[in-house]
Amino acid sequence: MSLPFRKELEKYKNINEDEILSKLSEDELKQLEHVLDDLDPENALLPAGFRQKDQTTKAATGPFDRERLLSYLEKQALEHKDREDFVPFTGEKKGKIFIPKEKPVETRTEEKVTLDPELEEALASASDTELYDLAAVLGVHNMVNNPKFDEAGARGKDGKGIVRNVVKGEKVKPIFEEPPNPTNVEASLQRIKANDPTLTEINLNNIKNIPIPTLKEFAKALETNTHVKTFSLAATRSNDPVAI
Repeated sequence: MSLPFRKELEKYKNINEDEILSKLSEDELKQLEHVLDDLDPENALLPAGFRQKDQTTKAATGPFDRERLLSYLEKQALEHKDREDFVPFTGEKKGKIFIPKEKPVETRTEEKVTLDPELEEALASASDTELYDLAAVLGVHNMVNNPKFDEAGARGKDGKGIVRNVVKGEKVKPIFEEPPNPTNVEASLQRIKANDPTLTEINLNNIKNIPIPTLKEFAKALETNTHVKTFSLAATRSNDPVAI
């Protein structure tokens, strides 16, 4: 379906714009330029020549020749002298070199304790037991008797020892792995189903390879068993369906 205004535009398709412009007078062309001033130069629907008015008054010197224009511009660029620098570059470095400030080193003065020569000689030749007895006399017996009082705690910030550690390390208690569960799963299941009166306790702890259907059979058999009092199945594959 064609729109009404398109029918009116059909008659303007075959119009020769150049022929119409050639018939206009100078006053009519200037008036047309004023009309074109109000047009949008970004309008892509207008021809490129009508998006901006002609602002040149110089007569054309001839047809456009791109190669001739490029050679002319290149010649003009080569003949034009470059502007001289006001301050020629010499490679000289200006300004001060940044030197980071050094942080002052904190110095601590150690207090020197002077002892009698006889006392120093006695401490140097004392055994661990004698030093331990001396610590008890000085009131640090509880500190050095604590197993947590290690060699690192007996040193100061400067790495020098404050109190000589004479505490012996605690013996490590070995932890043995539990032996595997010797319970026979199939035999225990059959005894539960048979309601064996001698079977009162079943221990399935740590047997991780028991299938879930077998665990369900245990739960089903315990419903009718009247002798089993203790049933353990920790660390097995028991899940919610088995518990329900």
